[in-house]
Amino acid sequence: MYKIIAIGDVILDTHVKIDDASVECDLDGHKCKLCLDYATKVPVTDSFQTVGGNPANLAFSTTKLGLSTTILSTAGDDSNGKIIVEALKDSGINTEYIFLDKKAKTRYSIILNFKGERTILSYHQKRNYIWPKNIPATDWIYFTSLSEGYETLQEKLFKFLEKHPTVRLAFNPGSFQLKNCLELSRVAVAKSDLLIVNLEEAEKLAGVDYKKYKTVNNLINKLLTLGTKEVVVTDAAKGAWAGNIEGIWHMNSFPVPIVSKTGAGDAFSAGYLSAKIFGHDIPTCLTWGIANSCSVIGHFGVQNGLLNKNGIKKMIANFPKIKPEEV
Repeated sequence: MYKIIAIGDVILDTHVKIDDASVECDLDGHKCKLCLDYATKVPVTDSFQTVGGNPANLAFSTTKLGLSTTILSTAGDDSNGKIIVEALKDSGINTEYIFLDKKAKTRYSIILNFKGERTILSYHQKRNYIWPKNIPATDWIYFTSLSEGYETLQEKLFKFLEKHPTVRLAFNPGSFQLKNCLELSRVAVAKSDLLIVNLEEAEKLAGVDYKKYKTVNNLINKLLTLGTKEVVVTDAAKGAWAGNIEGIWHMNSFPVPIVSKTGAGDAFSAGYLSAKIFGHDIPTCLTWGIANSCSVIGHFGVQNGLLNKNGIKKMIANFPKIKPEEV
């Protein structure tokens, strides 16, 4: 039996660190663009490859926190797919539900890291997702970023949840789902026990403009009306909010130097969900999520900053004045 089955696309990430670039923004400081010299060589100061994608990033972290986790995914039957499977196995993560499709390419991305921010060039392709005949017992399913063709998989997931009412669903939608299948994503929200999104994703799902709603509290309450039992909304340096019908809490991020933000959202999700599985309340879950994500942004490479239980405690102890507050 597993504590978590993470469903989503696994990806081979190529991280590239550059210093010779510039950023141009609108007058209001929004819609910024990374600018490189055209038709020339741009120096690279560092580069490496890692296994990525939301389910893999979550699994690396929850496994480190002591929770048995497996991944349900479809990758290509190519060198990249095999690299991903071996790397996950080496980290003690079960891979028997990662299906290698001879007709598909494994998803990959190129992550340009510049001054602590990242710009991601991401490859998507329609996939033939497979739902196993004998899916293992689990306490939670973490349903996250998928590509075109995932609709049938989602239907089978919902049928599984109907037959196994004790299994709880955490939903963290990906960019394709929100951009191309918004109504299907709202159906998943309605069936979820926990929804984790950033502020922009929350606006998209709720169908509202945050500026008009004025507070994240109002946004969370709007998302609760869609049917989910608990909502978490993250907003980078401003921290995160989490709540249910009983109340809403906010916690600021820890003031740590930012090396790279890649994987910070997944680290937050892993910390929050792990604390919940260990039986903690919402304020403690927020604290675990903030601690894990703030550790990750202090490192170049997603897995390098992930914390175990003792690491979570030490990170929290370093910032005793920053605590969740009910809002």
